[in-house]
Amino acid sequence: MKYTQLGRTGLKVSRLVLGTMNFGPQTDEAGSHAIMDAALDAGINFFDTANVYGWGDNKGRTESIIGNWFAKGGERRDKVVLATKVYANMAPDGQPAWPNHDKLSALNIRRAVDASLKRLQTDHIDLYQFHHVDRTTPFEEIWQAIDTLVQQGKILYVGSSNFPGYKIAQANEIAARRGGTIGLVSEQCLYNLFERRAEMEVIPAAEEYGLGVIPWSPLHGGLLGGVIKKEVQGGRRASGRAADTLGDPAARARIQAYEDLVDKHGLEPGETALAWLLTRPGVTGPIVGPRTAEQLDSALRAVELELSEELLAALDEVFPGPGPSPEAFAW
Repeated sequence: MKYTQLGRTGLKVSRLVLGTMNFGPQTDEAGSHAIMDAALDAGINFFDTANVYGWGDNKGRTESIIGNWFAKGGERRDKVVLATKVYANMAPDGQPAWPNHDKLSALNIRRAVDASLKRLQTDHIDLYQFHHVDRTTPFEEIWQAIDTLVQQGKILYVGSSNFPGYKIAQANEIAARRGGTIGLVSEQCLYNLFERRAEMEVIPAAEEYGLGVIPWSPLHGGLLGGVIKKEVQGGRRASGRAADTLGDPAARARIQAYEDLVDKHGLEPGETALAWLLTRPGVTGPIVGPRTAEQLDSALRAVELELSEELLAALDEVFPGPGPSPEAFAW
């Protein structure tokens, strides 16, 4: 496994991030524990989750699965850089949130941290991430709450997720004016070969302020994982975002061109998509969310994959990015 610093911090993290969103809804506890053991054995030390994972009537279930894994001992907790998130309504689906039981008020942040710590069976969270922008809570209040939690030793670093570039700037400028906090150190965003809009504002802002970029959905919901080839071979059919995208003939043609291109180079589509992200400026590592040990093995191969300049140029032709900022939208 290869490692890098998380943004401008001294924290060393693996170039792949183990995403746990499937733990509970799609992978049972025993299977989830086996995947985490395999990830740790392979050198992945960066695990990502969220308080809401488990979904439906089981929000928090994923954190509990991870906590039970930590409780097995064997230095599991000590070896893991643990990231979780706060923002969402933790009430069962269809039920409204009780006042102050969601978003980023100081009251909810305090409550949510303590609840996550209990489920995770740990005394601290290494990277605490804001899962979404809270348009009603000022950053002065948010940073005051975070400073208290850092002083208490409950969290170490703070990151954002799904933030636009101007909110990254706003958050860190206010943190700098207040002093006493280093502000955001990472941004977790939707970014992959197919979806490159983050290159216009989010990634430039992250680079300017020293945030590590953690792409989620690196295969765009399976779209970049050889979905057409699997259909032809009678394998698992596309669903969700991938199925919706393939309904567009132009998009399907681009995916077919991508699969043909990587096949010509003797590569696998999913591994190529992950390896491409590892070449991108500012990217710490993509989040991979394996449902099985076999899917984890495929992701691990991407870390060692070297993409030629010829292939990188061809990938840009199939999936052209928006171009440099601000030229991409200014003229």
